[in-house]
Amino acid sequence: MMIKPWQVILVLLLLTFTGCARKNFFAETPVVDPTVYAKLQESPEGIDSVVVKAGKHYKRGWLHRLFWGQHNRPIWASPVKVPVFDMDTVQGGLEIEELGGGFQTTSLTLVGKDGFTYALRSIDKDPREVLPKGLRKTFMTNVLRDQISAINPYGAFVIPPLAEAAGIYHSNPRLVYVRPNDTDFGEYTDTFSDNLFMLEEKFDDEHTITPMLGNAVDIDGSGTVLENRFSENDHFIDETAFAKARLLDILVNDWDRHEGQWEWAVYEEDGEKIYRPIPEDRDNVFYRGQDGIIPWLLTRNWGIRKFESFDKEINDVKALTVNSEFIDKRALSQVTRQQFDSLAKELQVALTDEVIDRAVRQFPDSVYNLIGERTERSLISRRDMLDEAAAKFYEILAKEVLVVGTNQEDKFEVKRLDDERTEVVVRRQSDDKVYYRRTFYRPETELITLRGLAGEDEFEISGDVQRGIKVEVYGGRGEDEIKDTSRVRRGGKKTWVYDTKRGTELEKSRETKDKRTNDIRVHAFDWEGF
Repeated sequence: MMIKPWQVILVLLLLTFTGCARKNFFAETPVVDPTVYAKLQESPEGIDSVVVKAGKHYKRGWLHRLFWGQHNRPIWASPVKVPVFDMDTVQGGLEIEELGGGFQTTSLTLVGKDGFTYALRSIDKDPREVLPKGLRKTFMTNVLRDQISAINPYGAFVIPPLAEAAGIYHSNPRLVYVRPNDTDFGEYTDTFSDNLFMLEEKFDDEHTITPMLGNAVDIDGSGTVLENRFSENDHFIDETAFAKARLLDILVNDWDRHEGQWEWAVYEEDGEKIYRPIPEDRDNVFYRGQDGIIPWLLTRNWGIRKFESFDKEINDVKALTVNSEFIDKRALSQVTRQQFDSLAKELQVALTDEVIDRAVRQFPDSVYNLIGERTERSLISRRDMLDEAAAKFYEILAKEVLVVGTNQEDKFEVKRLDDERTEVVVRRQSDDKVYYRRTFYRPETELITLRGLAGEDEFEISGDVQRGIKVEVYGGRGEDEIKDTSRVRRGGKKTWVYDTKRGTELEKSRETKDKRTNDIRVHAFDWEGF
């Protein structure tokens, strides 16, 4: 939808009128009471906990809230008792390894004496890095930071009891306060002074394998996992485990589940490597950002759809999958409707009212008093409709499916079984082992894309039907053999072949649309998404 000039002018007027364009909109102030702040500066010994307000700067007047939303502002302004962080005593003593963080979060990687790593991550966010440099000193910074108030700063603490009951790997975050001018932070003292943080396990290598992960042999990031999966034909993602984790994401309305939000426990089973997901970074759990006039307009389906708000109904599953589309397509392509339904029912049984109550009570007391009962009712309602959400999620995934081989020699077999069903099988040529099998249904699936990568791959498409699903074949690098003997009598050609003319042996039927080219860019495939 094209934005008209008068709409831009209206937004600018609203920005000025409601105060978003003012300078110093968020003046830096201590998160603790000024008297306590002074004591912490003068003599921090003996003070082991403080009362903080994570984001009192998000408190705004009624006019601002009318246009920009109430969001989770009352939670940010709620007083919360928090332990004071002591680098020398927590977990037996920690040392700084490196400064980290994404576009909005400030974080440190800390290492214990046993080599276990932890992440110290800021609760409040700074969105300036999201903007182009030319806009970072404009009112747009104020607008973006104001919308951080849509985040529930304590949502991550609700996740562990839910994940544990569901059999999903998880971290165990703790809330801590870093006192002013804490010299243990060395060169990062000013960055981390007087602020509220989340301290949690950082699963990133073999030193961070806990009993929860069983007989895991290592931990890898998504980039490594995807590279290994597509390079070798004996590395596999546990797709049902990932599907279950994604359903929990939908339950808690975590819309930001891109490939960078996962670590993976590595297992050795029957001579193969299996990767199982460890979700991380729960900043957007219980997000509430569609309750102001301007955010409501901007987050319509034609706008920035992904900013879906948490409430008692799962209103828009598609919105909750926008950011995760890349990893979902590569790690869920074999999960069937029946499996999604079974996983949803399994979660409905595991996440009892008692489990949800225990989880919600992980909120700080003052926050629980504000939203605890409402959050609990909403989670119970969403749990009860999780099977419907799982069906919708499956339908989104099933519409266009990506089936990817490896850099080794693979054989793809496509059989048009009848007008409704098409079966896809992928085998390792080295030992004929089937590592992919799924039957697709025409009412659900419009397109199946087969991706050979490197190696001398074989593709066979067969079957004589009246109607069928479109199949796109990308042979990839290597000397490929593609044989299409299929026929779909109605609806146009349903087998499209993309490859280079040189090095590809193509046996066509009347069903084949030859899209081969001399341009080697046809082989390009995004493995990692970073």
